Amino acid sequence: MFGITAYGAYVPRSRLQKSAIADANDWFDASLRGLAKGERSMCNWDEDVITMAVEAAQDCLTVLDRETVKSLSLASTTVPFLDRQNSVVVSEALNLGNRLRTMDVTASQRAATSALISLLEAGGKDNSSALLVASEHRRTKCGSRQEMLWGDGAAALGVGTEGVIAEYLGSASFADDFVDHYRGEDATFNYDWEERWIRDEGYLNSVPAAVNELFESTNTKGVDVAHFVLPSDQARTPAAVAKALGIAAEAVMDSHINNLGVAGAAHPILLLTAVLDKAKAGDLVLLAGFGQGTDAVLFRVTDAIASRRPKAGFNGALEKRRPETNYNRFLSFNNLVERDIGKRGELDKQSYLAAMHRKKGLLNGFIGGKCRECNTIQIPKENYCVNTACGALHSQDDYALSQVPGRIKTWTADRLTFDWNPPAYFGLVEFEGGGRLMMDFTEVEEGTVESGVTVTSHFRIKQFDNQRGFRKYFWKAIPSQQ
Repeated sequence: MFGITAYGAYVPRSRLQKSAIADANDWFDASLRGLAKGERSMCNWDEDVITMAVEAAQDCLTVLDRETVKSLSLASTTVPFLDRQNSVVVSEALNLGNRLRTMDVTASQRAATSALISLLEAGGKDNSSALLVASEHRRTKCGSRQEMLWGDGAAALGVGTEGVIAEYLGSASFADDFVDHYRGEDATFNYDWEERWIRDEGYLNSVPAAVNELFESTNTKGVDVAHFVLPSDQARTPAAVAKALGIAAEAVMDSHINNLGVAGAAHPILLLTAVLDKAKAGDLVLLAGFGQGTDAVLFRVTDAIASRRPKAGFNGALEKRRPETNYNRFLSFNNLVERDIGKRGELDKQSYLAAMHRKKGLLNGFIGGKCRECNTIQIPKENYCVNTACGALHSQDDYALSQVPGRIKTWTADRLTFDWNPPAYFGLVEFEGGGRLMMDFTEVEEGTVESGVTVTSHFRIKQFDNQRGFRKYFWKAIPSQQ
């Protein structure tokens, strides 16, 4: 049996209230008020496609054995680097080792479904696994329909032969240069065409073309489908497509426009994780990805689903939320306004690539050291053991601390140090089992940080080098009481 073996999801904690968008912009476009229901996810200033991909993959790896992962594919249309493989950064943050194949898949809203089909059609080798991560952080024009309906998020799938939770039954693709939107080489935002035309000429033509071919090849009918995933920021379109295919209305998966927003190329996989959170053995799941044609994939849920659910999953990621009503913060975090950052924010943040390479074990993988002589753990890893009773030279083995909980020993909230979301929180963290490090804190609500509070470590953006178009990543602490 071959198919999906694990899944995971991540949704940024902050949820911008759509009423805040309408309050700021309906003076110009009164129609926005009609879309101002619910909320949409929004990245913190130190989150992007790479950091969200790491979070979703870590959730998937609470079930999937990382030692079996032999390839990692990252699907997105908003990767931060155009000529640097983003998936390699993700793999190093996950400590998957160097003996794996990595790939970025982009340039279409069906990038994730196309990547998934490629992995499924390749089949499994031995007991190895392939990891697919889809992540999206799209920028929109202020006061636009897209700003109201889109959101940020990521999801991950494990593909292989061991512990299959959704058996792969078949797939079909329909390729069509249907340009419902595009973003040119030097553009910041998408240019979109008229919604009704996209529905009638796009969805209602290409989705049935792919799905009917799949139904014929797998001897399946629309009435057999228990869950139909077709992401769209057009609320009524998935139901209209389902009706044309003979799929029951109750089988159509909610796109979560009002409590998440549509997360671009990542959304088909995100919604698939939502289905897997509730699916029962025997359910048929039809996944469709729309964009310059359609991908259609059919799965049958197995008995293994009950014992292979991840730590968070879609529901856990969606429930972990913090309402945001400050529209100006959203604009600032997405670099949609030019903010005066003051003299302390004007320092040259040039990235010394050779030094970064030497320290990438610490920077990307959060790897410290464990002494073979006395078992002392330390971070960063150094030539000598820090235990004064030991002091052994070159005695340390790599010891990853990214999944090890810690506690705050000391902390500071500093409004003089520059931070994109002041005040800047930082302090000394002591990890369970040993090891101490001064760390930045993120996702902090003022007045909630105290010494002794448990923290978890998360891969985030450390600094932007805007002069050279580079961004630096490191690990930050998030207080777990929030």
